[in-house]
Amino acid sequence: MSLSPIFRACLWMVGAIVAFTAMAVSGRAVSLDLDTFEIMLYRSAIGVVLVIAVAGMAGTLPQIRTRKPMAHLVRNVCHFTGQNLWFYAIATIPLAQVFALEFTSPLWVMVMAPVILNERLTRSQAIAGALGFVGILIVTRPGTETIEIGLVAAALAAIGFAGSAVLTRKLTRTETITCILFYLTTMQAALGLICAGFDGDIALPTAGNLPFVVVIAVAGLVAHYCLTTALSLAPASIVMPIDFIRLPVIAIVGVLLYAEPLDPYVLLGAGLIFAANYYNIRRSARA
Repeated sequence: MSLSPIFRACLWMVGAIVAFTAMAVSGRAVSLDLDTFEIMLYRSAIGVVLVIAVAGMAGTLPQIRTRKPMAHLVRNVCHFTGQNLWFYAIATIPLAQVFALEFTSPLWVMVMAPVILNERLTRSQAIAGALGFVGILIVTRPGTETIEIGLVAAALAAIGFAGSAVLTRKLTRTETITCILFYLTTMQAALGLICAGFDGDIALPTAGNLPFVVVIAVAGLVAHYCLTTALSLAPASIVMPIDFIRLPVIAIVGVLLYAEPLDPYVLLGAGLIFAANYYNIRRSARA
């Protein structure tokens, strides 16, 4: 019996949730021994090998060419910056806060799209953005105490991811997925090498943390592949609520592994951020 597309999309999203969670736990595990630049260096280097190997088996290696090297560079600088900030955040603040702020990335995409893609900002998008901003204020609660640098890093990471997403959308007009992934991994490996080696001291993975580095590299590619496949099978209005399950899952992981408290304000703010994203998707689908 064949499974329905929606049910298959749900299964792919389960894979994405597991992969994102594994990447967060592994990132925190290696943060004591490796800085964020070193993590990105090794993650991207492993990613290069994986992309070339899979592209070779799929016969898509000839697709690795580009007429827009600067677009790839800007896109990867955005992603590299966002990913470094994300790894810093997961090592310094509760995981649920990081994931809650990460969900603001689609709202930042709405802000950037009119400038980069010449897309019109609609009234519903403006309402969604305002609602999401209220959610950010609830999660971070500025003014209650000194804002932790980890919260700032998580918020800025979402902006970096948004820039990467908008530029990826622009690149897909002329570039293949294999081409985009190849430049993603090679350029970020080079950026990681430059930044990690700036102080003349690049720490090597130990036998104990090497498996976590491999998990980070594999999980990152698997998560985005699962998410992209799910979106090809079902509408975003169905896929996105499933993706939001990442938040309670990572909150439970934080409680079990790191004794992190369940902050009701984080859950409330994340709920508003989710509502803003979902409202925008529903309105866009009707339009």
